[in-house]
Amino acid sequence: MLPLSVRRSSVIAALAAAALFGAATPFAKQLLGELAPGLMAGLLYLGSGLGLMIFRLLRDRGWRGVRLSASEWLWLGGSIVVGGVLGPVLLMTGLTMTDGATASLLLNLEAVFTALLAWMVFKENAGARIVIGMLLIVAGGVVLLWPAGTEARSFAGAVWVAAACLCWGIDNNLTRKVSANDAVFLAAVKGLIAGSVNTQLALTFGATIPALSAVSAALLLGLLGYGVSLVLFVVALRGLGTARTGAYFSTAPFVGAVIALWLFGDPVSSRLWICGALMSAGVLLHLTERHAHQHRHLPIVHVHPHVHDEHHRHDHDFAWDGSKPHTHSHQHEELAHTHEHYPDIHHRHEH
Repeated sequence: MLPLSVRRSSVIAALAAAALFGAATPFAKQLLGELAPGLMAGLLYLGSGLGLMIFRLLRDRGWRGVRLSASEWLWLGGSIVVGGVLGPVLLMTGLTMTDGATASLLLNLEAVFTALLAWMVFKENAGARIVIGMLLIVAGGVVLLWPAGTEARSFAGAVWVAAACLCWGIDNNLTRKVSANDAVFLAAVKGLIAGSVNTQLALTFGATIPALSAVSAALLLGLLGYGVSLVLFVVALRGLGTARTGAYFSTAPFVGAVIALWLFGDPVSSRLWICGALMSAGVLLHLTERHAHQHRHLPIVHVHPHVHDEHHRHDHDFAWDGSKPHTHSHQHEELAHTHEHYPDIHHRHEH
């Protein structure tokens, strides 16, 4: 079982990632008056990549390579294309057609798509609370997506946002495959590549570079709302697994909705309140879910930050003070036991 402090830090990381990403959506909506959707998407990730790479160089006092296997590079490449290139463009396009509060709440669908793929493709377990919670979140999304009267443009915007959520659901499951590696490196590479591609495509298809103030605001927003948020999300993936990290991350839309309503004065409708109530109930079920059973760990060799707990009982050929987390390649022997756990990097077994 993960130590309580590690599990708590994973939950805090997921919630902090959610707060940063959720807050970014209504602010991005405000900048879209000055930036084309494609260019906005590019600058958000470019700010993320540049900022995190500078931070990593300062943190490590120079360049430090990261060893990823060929398969891990493929997983990372897939996440960059789907989540870094396609997802942001779809979201920015949707934001041009719908208000920030509605778009923020619809981002809850990311958790639904993330969990469905985790269960159906990657075989994570699905408890009753998680399933019911997802159904409530879907119901809330249907309330907002259902077209009414002359709201065809708003409906189209909601569909674009939902499509972005599907992209990020795929992205989250692909990122899970490489989450044991340096989170800052993963987020920086994703930001630099995705940001450069989208920015170049936007300029190629006629977007013009606006005032320096708008560009700077987009870069800073990307660093915080996409870069730092992604680093924290990867950290949470290690300790909680994909579906449960997505469940905690589903608090993000409420942060965005509150900012859009209170700070920017977006309109409040009865459908928005109904959606918020349904999605809140779903998130509450996610946050209170527990999971325990007898399970078997197969032998595995990998690298990640760890302390010596129930899953890490090995010797070292180097000096270690016995207390601080440390990183090195280590082997896990086969082990069978029972305890409360999540689908973290040591509990990725079928049920």
